[in-house]
Amino acid sequence: MLMTKKMLQFTNLIKTTPVKRSEKERKKDFHEIYKEYINEKAQEQSSRCSQCGVPFCQVHCPLHNNIPDWLKLTAEGRLQEAYELSQSTNNMPEVCGRICPQDRLCEGNCVIEQSGHGTVTIGSIEKYITDTAWEKNWVKPLTVKKEINQSVGIIGAGPAGLACAEELRKKGYQITVYDRYDRPGGLLIYGIPNFKLEKFVVERRTKLLKKGGIKFVQNFEVGKNKNLNELKKNHDAILIATGVYKPREIEIPGSNLKNIFPAMDFLTASNRKGLGDKVELFDNGTLNTQNKDVVVIGGGDTAMDCVRTATRQNAKSVKCLYRRDRENMPGSAREVANAIEEGVEFIWLSGPKKFLGNNQVSEVQVNKMILGSADSSGRRKPEIQENSEYNIKADIVIKSLGFDPENLPELFSAKELSVSRWGTIKIDLNTMQTNIDGIFAAGDIVRGASLVVWAIKDGRDAAIQIQRHLEEKSIQKNKVKAA
Repeated sequence: MLMTKKMLQFTNLIKTTPVKRSEKERKKDFHEIYKEYINEKAQEQSSRCSQCGVPFCQVHCPLHNNIPDWLKLTAEGRLQEAYELSQSTNNMPEVCGRICPQDRLCEGNCVIEQSGHGTVTIGSIEKYITDTAWEKNWVKPLTVKKEINQSVGIIGAGPAGLACAEELRKKGYQITVYDRYDRPGGLLIYGIPNFKLEKFVVERRTKLLKKGGIKFVQNFEVGKNKNLNELKKNHDAILIATGVYKPREIEIPGSNLKNIFPAMDFLTASNRKGLGDKVELFDNGTLNTQNKDVVVIGGGDTAMDCVRTATRQNAKSVKCLYRRDRENMPGSAREVANAIEEGVEFIWLSGPKKFLGNNQVSEVQVNKMILGSADSSGRRKPEIQENSEYNIKADIVIKSLGFDPENLPELFSAKELSVSRWGTIKIDLNTMQTNIDGIFAAGDIVRGASLVVWAIKDGRDAAIQIQRHLEEKSIQKNKVKAA
């Protein structure tokens, strides 16, 4: 009877997402655009879950979160239990609830969405559950029952590194996280704008990890402060979780002109300014788009972050060039819709041919494109229309064409480290270990640029493999002592 009353309400209740602040209001600041669910609304929307026998939402979540279970608990008002269940499979549910492309993952595969009733708003409910948990002080630092005298060094304080650090610290291992930036969080701090993920959300999580006994060494560059082999001598195991930050280039005439920047340079300057840092290139106007005609090249989520940041910096105009059409964009459909609401002009089926200007860029010459036959990814390949060139005014161009790995064997002074032809680190897929004994790798540096939720998944998996390695190491050590 309780199930009938509390759940299966999708035939009676329509899908309702949290209210968005108006475009005019949200363009004035960098705060998150969605207002919070109230408890009543979160319970109501959770009750729409069909509690299906094979939950496709869960299957299509990289972390296999127990989504129907914590929806049921939320519908019944049992929020603390919902939080405990949510965080049991996810080290950062408050982050994933905000930035995961749910329309491509859990919500996109919700059974009632497929049946035409509108998806359960899983991401918003996940965010509500965890934000409530922080507010109610249910989120506690790690408690370690037994300390283990083995240490793990983790290179990279992004989501993969942080997830692995937390899982291994729970088991009692001594964990040190090394990162080249001055704050932990990686992409979560410097790559993703506040209107999607406010920085306090990341900072309170990393503070909690510090309270749990995880050590952080910031402004540390492997290869400069210590090379990989020197670092390895300080630990029983190493995880490389650096992510991928090298911007992909576009080789067209005029690329050497001034005021053409990679996306991460632009986003990092904006995020640092929001954190209160002194940012010379922003303050002198170079990386500030106020009163400028802005052209962003690319169609992924990073491109959406760039165009929406530019609108908040009061750019004169913001245009996004993408070589395919809207249906074939790799970015979240929700983010594209938000950008359009905020006044971004999308120029579909268009690709840059050359950058024009004397010393700095003043125009982008663009080719119109048509979609031909499908490529290896299954998407139709863009082809240039002959004699279709036209020019677009541009005071600043931001390139958002994706990211590649840096040359880690060279950077880390570890030429023996094996990498793929794409520059990603090669690992044994069963053990997640590189070709160097005791050195593991996880996240984007292995799989290429991907989603935060996949990085968390990889970090958790790496923790399991590192624990197995260290346990075997202890057994061998004890055998030697006994002999």
